[in-house]
Amino acid sequence: MADRPLSSASFTLAASTPLPANDGASLQEPQRPYLESRTPSSITGQAPAESALGGSTAAFAHKEAGSQGSEEGEPVKAASEKSGKKRVLLLALVGLIALIVVVLAVMLPVYFKVIKPNQNNAESSTSSDSGSTAHHTSATPTQTAAPTQATSGGDGSTVTLEDGTTFTYANSFGGNWVADPNDPYNDGARPNSWTPPLNESFNYATTRIYGVNLGGHFVLEPFISPALFQKYPGTVDEWSLSIAMAADTASGGLDQLEEHYRTFITEQDIAEIAGAGLNWIRLPVAFWAIEVWPGEPFLEKTSWRYIVRVLQWCRKYGLRVNLDLHAVPGSANAYNHGGKTGEHNFLNGVMGYANAQRTLNYIRIITEFISQPEWKNVVPMFSILNEPIVATIGQDTLRSFYVEAHRMMREITGFGEGNGPYIMMHDSFQGLESLAGFTDGADRIGGDVHPYFAFNGDASPATIDSGTGAGAGNGWALRACTRFGTMMNDSRVALGVSVAGEWSNAWNDCGLYLRGVDGAATYSGVCDNDSSTWGDGVKAGLLTFASAQMDSLGDYFFWTWKIGESERGIVEAPLWSYQLGLRNGWMPTDPRSVVGTCASVGGPSTTWDGTFAPYMTGGAGAGAAAAGAYPWPPTLINGVGAAATALPSYTPTGTIATLPVPTFTGSSGQSISSGNGWFDADDTAPAPTPIAGCTYPDPWDAEDAANPGPCA
Repeated sequence: MADRPLSSASFTLAASTPLPANDGASLQEPQRPYLESRTPSSITGQAPAESALGGSTAAFAHKEAGSQGSEEGEPVKAASEKSGKKRVLLLALVGLIALIVVVLAVMLPVYFKVIKPNQNNAESSTSSDSGSTAHHTSATPTQTAAPTQATSGGDGSTVTLEDGTTFTYANSFGGNWVADPNDPYNDGARPNSWTPPLNESFNYATTRIYGVNLGGHFVLEPFISPALFQKYPGTVDEWSLSIAMAADTASGGLDQLEEHYRTFITEQDIAEIAGAGLNWIRLPVAFWAIEVWPGEPFLEKTSWRYIVRVLQWCRKYGLRVNLDLHAVPGSANAYNHGGKTGEHNFLNGVMGYANAQRTLNYIRIITEFISQPEWKNVVPMFSILNEPIVATIGQDTLRSFYVEAHRMMREITGFGEGNGPYIMMHDSFQGLESLAGFTDGADRIGGDVHPYFAFNGDASPATIDSGTGAGAGNGWALRACTRFGTMMNDSRVALGVSVAGEWSNAWNDCGLYLRGVDGAATYSGVCDNDSSTWGDGVKAGLLTFASAQMDSLGDYFFWTWKIGESERGIVEAPLWSYQLGLRNGWMPTDPRSVVGTCASVGGPSTTWDGTFAPYMTGGAGAGAAAAGAYPWPPTLINGVGAAATALPSYTPTGTIATLPVPTFTGSSGQSISSGNGWFDADDTAPAPTPIAGCTYPDPWDAEDAANPGPCA
């Protein structure tokens, strides 16, 4: 990885507040323009936690220097042999004392900063027993080889990968990694100096979410992994790609997807994300990581072991995870990333209610896993439904689903801060204000908005290239600041924690397969999808545009970290790759540097007092929401015009699927595993399953099917 110093020439291209000349001082937590209070409580209330690696790295350096000093200080033979022996004994005694001091200097900081906090956490965790109700494991537990080298480090340290290869960790922001083979659930790592380590609470009012998506890793999209779809002409989504791959046994069949899971995102990607000053990732996953039902062509269960691998890498580098259930049975939106293009059978059509029953069960299974003490610090946020189309579903019906999901999840986790994840709800492209009101009193409900410029219907947008300097970006920065700042701050007041779960640098809809394999860009200009041809004006404009979006959104996850190469050997949707922009000068190398961008371009002045209502963060009143107006099952399913009780449904008599916990290998070859994938031992309700003897319409193609009615 190339070094990315805090002060970079690329910043001079942006119309934003430059980094201070003193980079060390710039590592302090930034002041945010939308906070009325200029001194965050995380600064005034306590001293910043010292990096666990700060002391140990210095101590190791001291030890090494001390050892060299002893060798260099070996006494020269004197005329008197007796005098020489005394010198030897004296130096040996001094050396022994120095060694003891060094050992204490190394071990005490590591023990109190890393080992002891994690031991306390581990002591509080107990393995749950799900009782006598039958469970089935959905995937083979992960086997992770034990590292044989260092177990922690900071900037410049050597990281040894599972295959024995190494790389140098680049993190100039004070972050440290921790990977102890004998303590695999150690949560002592942090991505940077201004973000608390995983074993400390994250304050959503004072610490910003600087995040990025790992899109296309476990839920495939043609524009993110174009080469996979180019290999199989006619494939347009993961459904059709899975069918084509399964038929191609000579190339490995459906197991080709496992190779994608194994290689698309690597540990070095996660390390690079932490080294870029980011502190969260959003991880899209699909229900087929748990199971598939007959007729569904997806690769079943296999992705789960790789999902856990990513979660463990995030633990290692101190990154928190917003786990995103991106694809659900029947599809919630008919997009290619919903599993099957053109089909919307979730809460819509004859099988809409039945597919929602399955979806709730998968939300339940994931909640049980991530609420375990071993994982709750790594996954403190769960986006339970990606981009449901409310215009198809209906607002009241979708709200009924959200209310039921909240009830179910909090029965598993309990109420209040620290009990299970934040529940993130997408605004269905209606604006975050559409989520306010009906969630009042709910326990840690958050809002998720995906504010893209690329899909706003403008075929002739102004170019991003207006040269470098103060006017870079041709007004795009001001547009972002005007559009986003007030929206986000209003939502923080009315709803609670609010994030932009997806956004990008795309100012037009150019990009290979961005509109789908069979789609085409509506942009009336010439699409230049080869970033190697871009001039300084384009890069300066994009840097300013990205900085303005980051400044105005405040809490965000860029879509996406990486775009795969096409068969041409280049990235053909470069506006959507954070990694590519980071390496080539159109993404900020320090996300804090964007603060002040909106003020510099004349954007609106918006403020937020930095406080949430107590219930929003799990305090007093959390869980007191009234759900009577939105009953479950819903009173209306669109597409068929009937109540859910008048439609086909599943019966709760099936075997519960449990997500398996990983098994790690300790330094002595011992197996280490904790938990059983199920947090709440009292949650023993069976899973939904088809009623024996009943015939159901195709759950992925039932929008226009005749309603056979409920089956007894």
